[in-house]
Amino acid sequence: MAHGPTYKVKFRRRREGKTNYYRRKKLLQSKGSRLVIRKTNTRVIVQVIDAKVVGDTTIASAISSELSGFGWSAGVANLPAAYLTGFLAGLRAKARGVNTALMDVGLHPPIRGSKLYAALKGALDAGLEVPHEPEVLPDDSRTFGEHIVQAYQYATEKKKDGHHFSVLGKKKTNITTIPKQFDNTKKAMLEISTAELKKKKKAAKKAAPKKPEAKKEKKEKPSEKAPRAVPRKPKAKKLVSRGRGKKKGKRVKK
Repeated sequence: MAHGPTYKVKFRRRREGKTNYYRRKKLLQSKGSRLVIRKTNTRVIVQVIDAKVVGDTTIASAISSELSGFGWSAGVANLPAAYLTGFLAGLRAKARGVNTALMDVGLHPPIRGSKLYAALKGALDAGLEVPHEPEVLPDDSRTFGEHIVQAYQYATEKKKDGHHFSVLGKKKTNITTIPKQFDNTKKAMLEISTAELKKKKKAAKKAAPKKPEAKKEKKEKPSEKAPRAVPRKPKAKKLVSRGRGKKKGKRVKK
């Protein structure tokens, strides 16, 4: 709530907890591209963005849900998926002429070895130059997904704790093959041609409304117009006298 006459209302996105304008201002003053990394409960999003007066322009982007097209069948919100998403975004950015960028994590806490830095490691391995401290990057064993395999093996030994992998069990995903899937997916990305990496996704067109199957037949206009009806003449009103001409009789006193 506002307190005092000098209180200044913050920007809407700051009130909603979406944008830290102080951090954004520092990034924009560098006048360079930003490696924007965002994560949700279901996926990881990596974008390379340029800031302009008109608005931000996305040069390259990758979403972890795209990994299925390269042979990835495991989860798309884990640490190996974050690395592969950053790797794919880095390859596209390099093909479109971007060599350097600054990391932008938004309001996510910068935890050492987290998914954010896994995506950063993927972009670095793709050839993108981003200022960073080597200590914040996760180990190779975690980027390969070996920690997921160990957790699965531990959970299967104790059946009571196996609810973490119940969803994967329904999808019949072999968790023990995640390191092999990681290598195969990365090799498939390296085989993408430069021309294909330069292509940008076309915006999805909105479906046009369906036309009616059969149009209603238009009524034919008659060639000859019907004669107009002649209005009836109003009847003459009778004049009724209101007491005029009547003689008032005098009352006779008895």
